[in-house]
Order: sequence, then C-alpha cells, then structure tokens
Amino acid sequence: MAEQEVILSVQGLKKTIRRKPIIHDVSFDVRKGEIFGFLGPNGSGKTTTIRMLVDLIKPTAGTVKVGGYDVQRQPEQALRHIGCIVENPELYPYLSGWENLEHFARMLPDVDQDRIREVVTIVGMQQRIMDKVRTYSLGMRQRLGIAQALLGRPKLLILDEPTNGLDPKGIKELREFIRMLAAQGMSLFVSSHLLSEIQLMCDRVAIISRGRVLAVGGVDELVSQAGGYVLWQASDTDKARALLAGDPQVELVSDSDHAIDETIISALPDAIVTVIEADHIAEVLRRLVEAGISVTGMQKVSPSLEELFLKLTEGEGID
Repeated sequence: MAEQEVILSVQGLKKTIRRKPIIHDVSFDVRKGEIFGFLGPNGSGKTTTIRMLVDLIKPTAGTVKVGGYDVQRQPEQALRHIGCIVENPELYPYLSGWENLEHFARMLPDVDQDRIREVVTIVGMQQRIMDKVRTYSLGMRQRLGIAQALLGRPKLLILDEPTNGLDPKGIKELREFIRMLAAQGMSLFVSSHLLSEIQLMCDRVAIISRGRVLAVGGVDELVSQAGGYVLWQASDTDKARALLAGDPQVELVSDSDHAIDETIISALPDAIVTVIEADHIAEVLRRLVEAGISVTGMQKVSPSLEELFLKLTEGEGID
C-alpha cells in the first residue's frame, strides 16, 4: 500500500516567550483525508501551536510545511492550503450569513458566487443563509465559520476546540460533518480537551501536555498501549477473588482505580476487575473451574483514551 500523502508536516517546533520555553520540540504529520486530533488540557500549548501552524506567531525553532510549502519561507503558498478557525469564528452579527461569506470571499483569489453557493451547500445552510447571523444558534455560527474557512478550497482544515459550547445534538452533527469532509479527501486537524470527542471523531491523535507531545498514533493503537481489563463473574465471588489474588500474574483492580464505563460495570454486577495478559486467561479459567467455581461471565474491556492520558501525564487533569 502506498504511503499516504502528508499534507501538514511539523518538525521540531519550539516557542520561547520571555526566555521561558512554552512549546518543546513538537513533531507530527497529518495525512491526506484523515482526522487528526490534538489532545491536551487547557493551557497545554494547543492554541500556541496552532498559531504557529498558521503563521500568526513565529516559532523559535522548527519547521511547519503545508502541502510541501514552508509556512515561514513561503507563507503565501503554504497558507493558501489552510482553512482555519482559531477559537471562535469571527463573524459580523448584523450581516446575513451570505453577506459574511461575500465579505470574506473578496479577500481571496478566484472565489466567486458559485463557490459561495457550493460551501453553503457543503455545510447544509441553504435554508438560513440569508438570515442575520445574530439569529443563528452557536452550532449554526460554527457551520458558517467552517463555510468561511472552506471558501479558498483548502487541503487542510484546522479547528480549535470546535465543540466548545455546543449541546450534544450540535456536537454529534459537527462530528458527522467533519467525517463527511474527510471522506471527500480533506485533512482535518481538530484540537480539543474533550477525550471522548477525540476518541469518537479522530483517526490519529497527538497528546500534548505542558508544551510537549507525549504520544502520536492511531487512536486504537494508543488506547491498546494503556493495557486493558478482564472482568470476571463467578458463582462464588469471594472464593474466585481469593484465587485470583493468589496468582502473581493477575492484578486485582479496585473500583477507585479504574475508569471503566459505568454502563459496563452495571451490566456485570459483582464483577471482579483484573489486569491480566491475554495468554494467561485460559490458565486462570482452568484453575477457577478446577476449584469448583463456576465462571458465569467474563469480558475483556478496552481502556479509554483518558486512561492513557492519565498514565502519560501522571494524573494531570482533563475532561
């Protein structure tokens, strides 16, 4: 299989402000047609990094290339490939959605009325585009902001905390919309402090904390690094727990030490939570049966991205 085209390449990015290092040697690539998550708590350096990606601030060291063009040395060519919403979209509330798009289109080469109609259709705002922006919901403003970012036909769309303030329905709609854009071949870079959203939305993720990238990889690949749990239900819970506790290859996990979804736990009442290597499960099962303990249920549970984050950051908070 051919290597996917790299749309955004970030190598050795650093930023020092008043002699204080803010961003430390950040590196990652974003490939064509993928949704790349940039995950970290507020204050971790996400927005500062994004501002360097789009040439709003200059890095102290390192390179950013978009579509093969260096953002510092060839800003005009590089930035032509980027659509971006940093924090909240800048819109004029007293103008209609259409008038807002016309205003921004004047700043871009080769963007005519046909392209405006095209982006309005892409974001699904045909019914409300002639209404004043002040009458829009937050979700609609977000869609209009994305339409604005798409006017110049970018290869890469950068969204900084796009779900901020949206209700669950708005978040779901935005997630589906982002997936649709990726399916059409666009690359999306989505910054967020919401672990659940990154896990549901993204193909790959970079985890950033205190200005350092701690891990980069596929969401499933990173989650698997955090280990997993095996939940046991038995006819005699106390006897089973004692047998499991006596096995040096089995770690019993208390309720306060795991982050397993409540719906899973409630579906398996009195389950014993363990950490165990996959190739040792059959041996444990054999020993339980030989001890006269009926195993009424067993389930492997994958960890969440949250557990990986906590493991990497030694407990630093994130939603």
